Amino acid sequence: MDVIRDATPGDAEAVAMIWNHAIRETTATFNATEKPVAEVRATIAARQVNRCFLVAEAAGTVCGFATYDQFRAGIGYAHAMEHTIHLATGASGRGLGRALMAALEAQARKAGVHVMVAAVTAENHGGRAFHAALGYAEVGVMPEVGHKFGRWMDLVLMQKILT
Repeated sequence: MDVIRDATPGDAEAVAMIWNHAIRETTATFNATEKPVAEVRATIAARQVNRCFLVAEAAGTVCGFATYDQFRAGIGYAHAMEHTIHLATGASGRGLGRALMAALEAQARKAGVHVMVAAVTAENHGGRAFHAALGYAEVGVMPEVGHKFGRWMDLVLMQKILT
């Protein structure tokens, strides 16, 4: 049975494996530096205090995560958050992403978040379709702001008003 639950620092190794695969192998993130387990552990702990960090678990194994933090610094953006969601290889197509996002958005609403932002690589057609199916609207394209794998890439900003 699949479970969506709050992450714990003990999930850091599994989350780091998922995140680092996305960093190494995909353009789902422009980040090219892998995340050490200690950094992921600290992020989970910090987000559990003032934001949200969730994991999807299937048969006792962490197979995805979702989290959010403030979109931009400053008090004027205090109710606008940007999320990150990644699934392990082979975990897509089972509804885990939708379940993670539903739980993440529910917690964000309780915390008074007004807008959730998704920053999706333009070439990530699956990610864009996923967010569109969840009610995210494309609100802007930033040409060539990302550089990875030796090429410039566009970023599509999508948003969903939660409250």
